[in-house]
Amino acid sequence: MTIRSRPAAGVLLVVALATAGCSGDDDAKRASAAPSVSSFSAPAATGLPEAPTPSPAPSGTGGASPSLPGSGAPTVARQGPTQRRPASPPPVVLPQRPAGAPGATQVVTAFKAAGLKVPHPKDRSVDCGPDGLGLGCSEVVATDAVTVYVFPDETSASDIAETWGGQSYRRGAVVLNYLAAKTPAADRPRYEKVLDSLG
Repeated sequence: MTIRSRPAAGVLLVVALATAGCSGDDDAKRASAAPSVSSFSAPAATGLPEAPTPSPAPSGTGGASPSLPGSGAPTVARQGPTQRRPASPPPVVLPQRPAGAPGATQVVTAFKAAGLKVPHPKDRSVDCGPDGLGLGCSEVVATDAVTVYVFPDETSASDIAETWGGQSYRRGAVVLNYLAAKTPAADRPRYEKVLDSLG
C-alpha cells in the first residue's frame, strides 16, 4: 500500500464506522419505539376460563323487557292475540198456532179424558225448528200411541198430512201422526173423533 492510498483508506474506514454507528443508533431507536411483547395484555395461561365479554344491547323494537322487582320501572306484559267467541245463534222462534186451534197438549189431554191411551207424553216442539225436523210447525207432543202436530195454518198442515199419506189424520191445523205409534189401525178412528170434537 502506498502513502497516497493510506489517507483514502482511512477516509473509507471513518465513513464505514460512522455509517455503522448511525445504523446502530437507528436500530436502537426502532427497538425502543416498538412495543414490547410484554406490553400487550395477553391472558395468562392459568387454565381458568376468560370472563365473558358483555354483548351490546339488541337494537330494535322487539317489545319491552320486564323490569326487575324494586326497580321502579313499570312492567309491560305481552298480550297474545285476542280470541273472539263465536256469536251464539238467536233462539228459534216458532210460529204461533192459529187462533181457535187447540194446542197439542190440549189434544193429548182430551184423548186421556176420553179413555184413550197416550203413554209417555213428551213436548217435542223443538223439532219444529231448523235444529230439529224443520217442519215449520208450532207445537208437537209425542206419545207412544200417537204424535200430535199443530201448524200455523191449514195449508201447511194439509201438505204434511199428504206427505205422510195414510199414516196421518188432519183436522184444521192439527195433524195426528201414526208413523212411530203403536196404535192399532182399528183404534185410530176413536182418536180422530176426539180431535173432531175439539172444533
